[in-house]
Amino acid sequence: MRFKKHTLIFTAAVTLTVACSSGGTKTEPGDSAKEPEESDKDRQIKITAMKFGYGELPPNDSPGVQMINERFNVDYQVNQVPVGSYSEKLSAVLASGTIPDMVAFEAPDISNRYPKFARQNAFLALDDYIDDYPSLALVPDFIWDQFRVDGKIYAIPKYYPRFSFLPMIRKDWLDNLGLEVPTNYEELKQVAIAFTKGDPDGNGKNDTYGIALGQNINPNYNLGAYWDPNAWYHKNDKGQFIPGWISEARKEMIEWFADLYEENAVTRDFASLDWNATNKEFYSGKAGIFIGTPRGMINANADSLVQLDPNAEFTFMAPAVAPDGSQGLTSSSGFVGFMTISAEAGKDEEKVRRILEMTELARTVIPEDRMNPDNPDFDFLMGGEGKAYDMVDGKPVAKENALKDGLRPTSYLLDDVPWPEKDSDKVYKYSNPILDAVVQDMLKVHGESKFYGSPHYAAPSPTYLEKGNELTQFLIDEQSKMIAGQRPVSDWDKMVDEFMKKGGDKWIEEVNAGITIQDPKEAWD
Repeated sequence: MRFKKHTLIFTAAVTLTVACSSGGTKTEPGDSAKEPEESDKDRQIKITAMKFGYGELPPNDSPGVQMINERFNVDYQVNQVPVGSYSEKLSAVLASGTIPDMVAFEAPDISNRYPKFARQNAFLALDDYIDDYPSLALVPDFIWDQFRVDGKIYAIPKYYPRFSFLPMIRKDWLDNLGLEVPTNYEELKQVAIAFTKGDPDGNGKNDTYGIALGQNINPNYNLGAYWDPNAWYHKNDKGQFIPGWISEARKEMIEWFADLYEENAVTRDFASLDWNATNKEFYSGKAGIFIGTPRGMINANADSLVQLDPNAEFTFMAPAVAPDGSQGLTSSSGFVGFMTISAEAGKDEEKVRRILEMTELARTVIPEDRMNPDNPDFDFLMGGEGKAYDMVDGKPVAKENALKDGLRPTSYLLDDVPWPEKDSDKVYKYSNPILDAVVQDMLKVHGESKFYGSPHYAAPSPTYLEKGNELTQFLIDEQSKMIAGQRPVSDWDKMVDEFMKKGGDKWIEEVNAGITIQDPKEAWD
């Protein structure tokens, strides 16, 4: 997570008490269990680590590192590398054959460097440790499956919420036109047309329209996994799972967008609008439908809208019921990065346990009402009251120099993101009242929803690594032409054939070779 250098009020959940698992010697089947020597538990252990960071990195010799050393009785030596040069540095370290005890990886490494070096026995297999640490036991199986190399797990994923975007709608415009919140695509189309032709802001001008859309057909406005272009949910006539981009459900979506385009109910110049410009279409009061999600919304956008229209209010659409009866969004991959423990470190059982205890402390959720100095774990992670933070109106507020001077232990841990039991347990707060209100309602829906763990996540494809972006961009470009009327939707099968000849057939074959389920119903959680 990136932090700004000025004072921050901490509202996101951090960590709860460390799960103190046994420090005993790990035994293999047939070995006799043996309690560790007291001297082994008491000895200071040197632990090396390598991680990437953003902006100005804190000093390695700092109060935060000293606190880690004292709490866990370690000599913690962490090599911090700016994210821009991390990939190159990591390649050199891995190629050297001598790697740190702990190494942080960026998410894309799961498809290349991670399996390559796992097969070279560079990392410790962690399967036997997962049930010993609550935050690891909470990780869903479909996420662990993405880290299996020849059946073994060699990495710990860093939490990222499974939920994605839902259509967010101007509730005040719905109310002004006497409309209900839509529940399916046909109803959403009619709302978009009404926002275009019905003067929803009541200013007597023809200056509003329905759906904000940008380049690369973004957002894609899927109402569930069935319609998600990035999900492998549908099958072809060979019984193979296929990317949603070429499914019949996607074809229907493109026809839907094309109908809206013809009605001027979607952004006319969408193909040339970047993400910031697309946001502006909605938050400047032009379009009445965009997307929202609990994580990562920007208060300033909503503030600007409220300044223009103090009566602005948001609502949203829940996932729709699909033709096959399913209802729920595609899960994200569920992680934003990961860390490994070296096979060399794995030779020292006590070192592995210390590493996992350090990791567990920072991955365990702390409820808001325990984010105070009376909770020793919270106080430790934040660097100590009066030293790295102060309590202001009952809330912890970081000191301005907390990051720059390395006062917080969390600045040096490879994984400092708590793993909640449910995504809806995470706390997301926004100062803008209309934004915060819709986010809290979205969280409730996400907490009750099912998620589709797309099987392609755990089925790497060499073809995709080589030319996946090119293949996807081809489909996006051709489908953009169909929306704008520059290519007929009746060319759909021709487009799919072109995709296949460009390498799509190999991509599909390779992914299906790694998929272990037969029916998409098996991937719902």
